[in-house]
Amino acid sequence: MADAETPAGPGAPRGAPDQPDASLLDEALLATLFTQSAVELGVLDPRLRLVRANSRVDGVETGQYIGRRFTEAFRLDDPDGVEQFMKQVLAGEGPVRDRLVRGRLREIPGDRDFLVSAYRLDGPDGPDAPAMGLLAAVVDVTERQRARARDAALTAVRDAVGGSLDVAATCRAFADALVPGFADLAVVEVVDDVLRGADPPVGPLPPGTPLRRAASGRCDAVRDTVAGGGRERPAGVTRRLPARTPYALATTDLRARLVPLGPGAPWPASDPDAAHLVAATGAHTLIVAPLTLRGAVLGLVSLYRCGATEPFDEDDVSLAVAAATRAALGIDNARRYEREHLIASTVQRRLLPQEERRQAAVDTAHVLLPGRDSGCWFDTIALSGARTALVVGSVPGEGLQSAIAMGQLRTVIQALSGLDLEPEEVLARLKETADRLAHERAALPPADALQGEPLSAGCVYGVYDPFTRTLTVARAGHPAPLIVGPDGRAVALDVPEGPGLFSTDSALFAPATVTLEVGSLLAFCTPDLLSGERAAERVTRALARPGRSLQQLGDDIVYALPDDTRSAGAALLLARTGTVADHLVATWDLTPDPTTPATARVLVRDRLQEWGLDEDTVEATELIVSELVTNAVLYGTPPLRLRLLLDSTLTCEVHDGSTASPHLRHAQTVDEGGRGLFIVSRLAAHWGARHGPDGKVLWTEQELPGA
Repeated sequence: MADAETPAGPGAPRGAPDQPDASLLDEALLATLFTQSAVELGVLDPRLRLVRANSRVDGVETGQYIGRRFTEAFRLDDPDGVEQFMKQVLAGEGPVRDRLVRGRLREIPGDRDFLVSAYRLDGPDGPDAPAMGLLAAVVDVTERQRARARDAALTAVRDAVGGSLDVAATCRAFADALVPGFADLAVVEVVDDVLRGADPPVGPLPPGTPLRRAASGRCDAVRDTVAGGGRERPAGVTRRLPARTPYALATTDLRARLVPLGPGAPWPASDPDAAHLVAATGAHTLIVAPLTLRGAVLGLVSLYRCGATEPFDEDDVSLAVAAATRAALGIDNARRYEREHLIASTVQRRLLPQEERRQAAVDTAHVLLPGRDSGCWFDTIALSGARTALVVGSVPGEGLQSAIAMGQLRTVIQALSGLDLEPEEVLARLKETADRLAHERAALPPADALQGEPLSAGCVYGVYDPFTRTLTVARAGHPAPLIVGPDGRAVALDVPEGPGLFSTDSALFAPATVTLEVGSLLAFCTPDLLSGERAAERVTRALARPGRSLQQLGDDIVYALPDDTRSAGAALLLARTGTVADHLVATWDLTPDPTTPATARVLVRDRLQEWGLDEDTVEATELIVSELVTNAVLYGTPPLRLRLLLDSTLTCEVHDGSTASPHLRHAQTVDEGGRGLFIVSRLAAHWGARHGPDGKVLWTEQELPGA
C-alpha cells in the first residue's frame, strides 16, 4: 500500500512530498534566530517600537522592553540620528549596514559601541506598499573598538616618538600621541639629572628624587576644567618623588600599575598635588608606568581617564608599558645627543676667545649664537705695525668632532698669522693642514664611525692696516665680509672665492684689497647668517643705523634673523675701522751711512722721554734700534725708515728696500759679529720680519710696565 501524501505547503514544488511545511520552517528559523543568534536582533513596527527581540538584548528578559522604542532600549547617545536613518529605511531608501553608534546597556556600566544594521520588512503586497516594520541587527563591538584604539595609540607613539633629538620635544610628542585617543590626561616627568645630560640612575629611585615635568597633554574637557579654576603645574616645574604613592612604587619595582581613583584611597594624602589634580579633573583611573631602559630609570609617565570616559583595564596597562618603552628609547637617544652637544658646546666655548681683545686701531664686537653646529669660530689677532687680522670660519656639523676640527684650524691660523704672511698665503697653508687632517681621518680603521664622515670647512681672513687704511681679504669656501661706509652706503668688495679647506680643488687663493674711510663697519659672518633671500641686504641695512655701538648693531642683526638660523647656530664678527693717533706714532727717514745708528738712538731717546717711558725701557729700546738700524745700513738697501708706535706695547720698526731676511745666530766666543738679533730677541717680547712689494720691515714689540 502506498504511503499517504504529505500535504504540500504553499509554493512547494510538485514531486517533493517529503519537504516540511514552509510556514513551519519559517517559524523554526525565526525561533532559532531569536533564541540562539549571537547577534542581537529586534523587530520594529513602523513607529520603531520593539515587537520582538531575542533575549540577548540588554541582558534582560524580552518582556521588559517589548513595546519600547529602539533608541530607549539601547539608550543611544544620538537617538535622533538613529531614528532618522531607520525612517529612511522604512521609506524604501535601502538598507543600512554596520552603522557605528554609541550607547549604554542597563546591566553593563559604561559606554558601549554598537554596529547597527536595519532592513525593511515588506508585506504581501510587495515593496510598493507601506512597510510592515524593520529588522534591526545589533553587534556589540566595544572590545573590538578598544583594541583598535589601542593599536592606533601605539602606532601614533611609534610614528611620533624618536624623530627629534630634543628631550622636551620627544616628551611632548609622546604625550600628544596618547591624548585624547588613549588618555584624557598624560603627564611625562623625567629625572632632573637626566635632563641635564647625566646618565640615568639605576632603579629603584629613592623617594625624594627630583622629577621635572617635561610635557603634558590634556583633552578638551580636562583643559576646560583646569582653565575653569583648576591648578595645573606647567612644564619645567620640578617636584620630588613622593613616598608611599603609586609613582614611587612604580619606580621601585619598575612595574606599571593600574590605580582606581576615588574617595577613600589612602595614598593621595602623601601627594597633595596629585590629589588636587584628581579632584580638579574628575579622574577616576590612573596608569603609572616607569620610563626604563636596561634597568635605568629615566622618568615616569602618568595617564589619567576622567569624567564619563571608560576606565582603564589591564589590556590598557600592556599598551602603556609598550608605549613607555618606546618613549624611554627616544628620550635616551635625545639625552645622549644633548650630552654630546653640551660637551661640544663647552669645547667650542673654551677654544674661542674668552674676552674682547683691544686692538690698536680697530674696535671689535662679536655675537655667537649657540645651536646645532658646534664648529663656528671667530678671532681678532693683533699683528705687527698696528695691523689687525679678522677671522671667521665654520666647520659644518654637529657634535664633538666638529668642535675639535674647529679648534685645530683656529690654532693653525693663529700660528700662521704670527708669521706676517699675506692673507692668501695664510689660507693656502691652512688648506695644507686641512688636507693632512682629512688624510688622517681617511686612514682610520673601517670600524671607526668617524672614518666615513666627510669633512668640510670654510674661512675668511682679512687684514686691516690703519696707516694705509686698506683691508686685504682672502676667502676659502666662505662668504666675503660686508662693508658699510661711515655714510651708511655699502662698499663693494669683490673677493674671488677660493676652494673650501677640505675640498679636493687645488685652485689658488686670490686676495682683494679695498681702501676704507675711517669709521667704516665690517661684518664677517658665517654662511648661515647670509643664507636666504636678501640676507646680505638685511645685514647691510642693520649696519647702516647711525649712533649705534657695535654690540647694539650685532643685536640688531640677530633680531632680524629667520628663526631657523638661530637653531643652527652662527658667528658674527663686527669691526669699526680707525687710525693710530698722530701723537702715538713717530716716523723718521734715515740715510744709510755709518753715523745713522747713533742718530737713531738720539731720536728714539728724545721721543720716549717725551712719552714719559721709564729709563729701563728707553735704554732697551735704544739698543734694539741701534742693532736694527746697523743691520739695515750694513746689509739692506735704501730707503731706510724708522718708526715707533706706542700702544699697550712699544713697537719699533725698521724698513729697508732689501728682501733678504736676517736670521738669528748664536755667535761663538771669538766671533766678531752675529750677536745683534740675539740681543734684540732677549730685549723684546716679540720680533719678526714682514715683506712687502717695496722691501721688508724688521719689527720688535716690548712689554711696558703697568700697561
